[in-house]
Amino acid sequence: MNNEENRFSARAARYVKVGANVGSIAARVAGQRLFGGEQDHSRAAADLAAALGGLKGPLMKVAQLLSTIPEALPAEYARELTQLQSAAPPMGPAFAKRRMQAELGPDWASRFAAFDVEATASASLGQVHRATAPDGRALAVKLQYPDMASAVEADLVQLKAIFAIHARMNPAVETGEILQEISARLREELDYDLEARHTRLYGSIFADDPLVRVPEIIADLSTKRLLTMTWLEGRKLLDYKPAPLEDRNKIARAMFRAWWFPFSHYGVIHGDPHLGNYTVFEEDGRPAGINLLDYGCIRSFPTPFVQGVIDLYRGLLAGDRDRIVHAYETWGFTGLSSELIDGLTIWARFIYGPLLDDRERTIAEDTTPGEYGRREAMTVHRILKEKGPVKVPREFVFMDRAAIGLGGVFLHLGARHNWYRLFNDTIDDFDLATVTERQRSAFAASGVPLPQ
Repeated sequence: MNNEENRFSARAARYVKVGANVGSIAARVAGQRLFGGEQDHSRAAADLAAALGGLKGPLMKVAQLLSTIPEALPAEYARELTQLQSAAPPMGPAFAKRRMQAELGPDWASRFAAFDVEATASASLGQVHRATAPDGRALAVKLQYPDMASAVEADLVQLKAIFAIHARMNPAVETGEILQEISARLREELDYDLEARHTRLYGSIFADDPLVRVPEIIADLSTKRLLTMTWLEGRKLLDYKPAPLEDRNKIARAMFRAWWFPFSHYGVIHGDPHLGNYTVFEEDGRPAGINLLDYGCIRSFPTPFVQGVIDLYRGLLAGDRDRIVHAYETWGFTGLSSELIDGLTIWARFIYGPLLDDRERTIAEDTTPGEYGRREAMTVHRILKEKGPVKVPREFVFMDRAAIGLGGVFLHLGARHNWYRLFNDTIDDFDLATVTERQRSAFAASGVPLPQ
């Protein structure tokens, strides 16, 4: 058995161990409730993080995502899980050669002018290699790890177990829809053909935009588990933390546009504003915009949902409670009492807060990236705990993730903008019929299925 086979055997063994550990934690929580014992959530959370920490697979991404949604997990669990890292060590040259041959055939190497069998980067589902096309273009080749479909399904079993633990703790949030949404998005990430279509969609959206660059897919060198695209040269965003404010603001403006323009004009959003999913490109030695690199987690929405997001913003801006409630109902919240509406609106005012404030400011004043949203989340926690539970609609998951993730990026940069004007410039020409037609046309051209 070679080293790579040993590593996959070890991973399988870890899944068995994790399943047993999660099961024992669930049993302990259930026993404490049954016999009236004090529930030590901190200890259970630490045990759970320890059980999951060795996997470094898709579930780590899920755990970090859930930590941004108030009450999706107990606070102790959220704190522990945010410490977990999603990056996995790359597989070696033998894996790369074997995977390339499996996807492109025995003569795969002849289709490149050069191919680096040592990975440049790795993530939870696969790794990236640098290569050169016969015409001299620099390429990024993304290889999916073997048997990731089984790994994802195993992770979803563990996630269901975590939610089962949570359900025994008198939760303030019902997580059924959240589980469905995460399951659907994780399974989509396995389909590199779908990711290629999403990349083409974004390429058409930003074709003439100087702030956002999208890689070009090389179709004849791509499959459902292999994705080849042009390499976009750039530097890491955190390299610019000590840069002049003007430069940091330019990057933040590009990030803002990369997320909110596609949503407001096409009903599609990048669901994972992770620091590894973009780089900064320069012109004349200064940052000029961002390279948006990864399209595995793209969320498309029916356009009435987009209308609901804008209605909620305008309702908050005008203090129009009826419009706010209508927006929640459009999003899919049901059975809301007056107290639950108040709780949701506290969170909505936090999410939209900088966009409601017509002045230049940081995204969240007197807040560090690690604390972003924590105070508001605690207030919402108390209300939902007393008056809930509330059923969170699945569309909420990645909208919330995008808003929190972007806010964290802007805090890292220390950017200052009039976010109100940036957002209103983006939605100024919003018209539901126009967005619907624009979505249909762009999705059809790129091969992306319309959202249901």
